[in-house]
Amino acid sequence: MNFKLLKDLCESHAVSGREEGIRALIRRELLAAGCKVSGDAMGNLIGVRKGKGKAKVMLAAHMDEIGFLVSHVDKTGFIRFQPLGGFDPRTLMSQRVYVHTATKRLLGVMGTRPVHVLSEEEAKKALKVTDYFVDVGLPAKQVEKLVDIGDPVTMARDLTDMGNCLTGKALDNRVGVWLMIEALRRVKNAAVDIYAVATTQEEVGIRGAMAAARDVRPDVGIALDITIASDIPGSDAKDYISKLGDGVAIKIMDGLSISNPKLVQELRRAAKRKKIKHQMEILPRGGTDAGAMQRVTGHCAVATISVPLRYVHSTVETVHKKDLEGAVGLLAAYLQTTAGTGYGLGDKL
Repeated sequence: MNFKLLKDLCESHAVSGREEGIRALIRRELLAAGCKVSGDAMGNLIGVRKGKGKAKVMLAAHMDEIGFLVSHVDKTGFIRFQPLGGFDPRTLMSQRVYVHTATKRLLGVMGTRPVHVLSEEEAKKALKVTDYFVDVGLPAKQVEKLVDIGDPVTMARDLTDMGNCLTGKALDNRVGVWLMIEALRRVKNAAVDIYAVATTQEEVGIRGAMAAARDVRPDVGIALDITIASDIPGSDAKDYISKLGDGVAIKIMDGLSISNPKLVQELRRAAKRKKIKHQMEILPRGGTDAGAMQRVTGHCAVATISVPLRYVHSTVETVHKKDLEGAVGLLAAYLQTTAGTGYGLGDKL
């Protein structure tokens, strides 16, 4: 499988609320996959492909990545920032970043006070995100001229091969966008009407998916996202959540949604029918756009197709190529054959 599109997606820059850096690329690919594409005021892109009309299925894959907005430029030219999304401060040490100004993209580095000048007490304290600043290597007056409050700041890292894997920034969740587009390319005669939505602002509270679902009003909502793979030294097997290379994950529940059990079984049957390696997922904390789609209307059954990922919310996020291929196969199989109806759980009393 060719992962060039995934590389292009990951190496684009689009923090929550400032997704213009990737929107044109996704629009082009949705159009090429046979969708009619529109947008909304939230910045969501909605690609529509009519099928046999048995149900309306909304696919939701968020296009935003974690990052920062410039919040202050001090008198010496160093830049302070506001985080967009959850960061582990340990992952920011010695990272390169881009500051996206109105006129140019500035390369910078994440700086903090070196351990050599810290007191013994200071050295014992855990770093906070607010301990960092961005140094773009320019005189203060030039920084003040170029950089505005609110300019986005993203991590500077390419997507690259590593053994049987791919590693880089923003695989959360350019993987989901890639999966959606690749599955649409495979599906010729869908059993359902497909609404393929590249959503915004997921990392700051599933906001884009909430707005899009209100407009689409789907019968079925399938979020396409990553999940945690903690199959690394220091983790107990019971805490893995998923394992890299063990196949696409079908979510049972996470911190924002409980998947419709009938829909989960339908996805499992599709995986078994196509002999797609898969694993079942329970994520104790965190969530996906499924949580947004589930809240909008009582007639929308939701589930999530997840790709296992190590080192989440870092610049070395890592996925296995076989898991990516399995995820595409599962989504395509579901869209190709499912009736997409009959997920109501209400019983007569």
